[in-house]
Amino acid sequence: MREPGFWHGPASLNSHLLKPLGALYGVIAARRLQHRGLNAGIPVLCVGNYHVGGAGKTPTVLALAKLLRELGETPVVLSRGYGGELRGPVRVDPGRHRASDVGDEPLMLAVHLPVVVSRKRADGVPLARSRGATVILMDDGFQNPSIVKDASLIVIDSERGIGNGQIFPAGPLRAPLRPQLARTDALIIVGDGTAAAAVAAEIAAQGKPVLRAHLVPDQAVVAQLRGRRVLAFAGIGDPTRFFNTLRASKIDVAREQAFADHHPYSQVEIESLIAEAKRDGLTLVTTEKDLARLRDVAEPIVPFAVTLEFDEPVQLRKFVADRLFKARERKEP
Repeated sequence: MREPGFWHGPASLNSHLLKPLGALYGVIAARRLQHRGLNAGIPVLCVGNYHVGGAGKTPTVLALAKLLRELGETPVVLSRGYGGELRGPVRVDPGRHRASDVGDEPLMLAVHLPVVVSRKRADGVPLARSRGATVILMDDGFQNPSIVKDASLIVIDSERGIGNGQIFPAGPLRAPLRPQLARTDALIIVGDGTAAAAVAAEIAAQGKPVLRAHLVPDQAVVAQLRGRRVLAFAGIGDPTRFFNTLRASKIDVAREQAFADHHPYSQVEIESLIAEAKRDGLTLVTTEKDLARLRDVAEPIVPFAVTLEFDEPVQLRKFVADRLFKARERKEP
């Protein structure tokens, strides 16, 4: 879906009119958070958001997977497979599956590490364990109570924060903020903005870590694109952040086209983008997540790869190692 503009602006008539629906949604979501889930038998780390839309979960999952491997662990990602048709449980095979089968994010992640997709997340735990998982890394699912989490790491964008602070559909929050804050074990702020300052202060006041991180573009791709004029397009939670990252990398963005998050590109749309780029001598560039939905496109489209780098990686490493140790203490018979 494309996020309405009033979610990230000042108080508006739209958000006011939708507040009653948001209040009802919030009551249901808050009650759901109280449910007790399945004990997976191995540590479970969840990467989530307080709100709908993007903030950097996928790069965070990849960064955590790298750290876990450095700690000698075998992480397996567990995802609901949003946007895919398969209910699972199924291990994602990049050579066989498409984004329409398993979702774009799982398909992208599966290039780097094992990924299990299961519409009912708890049903995916046995398959993840059978694949040798020593740690389950949940991609999203913070508000889903079906599995007991040993640590929930919440990702928030420093420029957008939690938007207008209202509950869906009046705003972007998936549940009332207070119970979400109480269940947060660490907050990861992506970027240098100040929109997440109030949330960060709340988490810090609880004695929980607040970690700063930045998206760092792949320098080989940056070098490839510099000196060219590009047509950038993206169907992610925050396309503007992608376009701004390109410009911050001194790449000449001649034109940009934003689509809704997880947008299923039609043949007509892709042909139109290709024709526009050819006509004006532009290079097509998009995100890695978008490219996962464009596997059959013959024309070259440059994927703009980024990684998430933490300002204080030692603090993150200590937090994760400590949580794994405590999780295993609790799970011992």
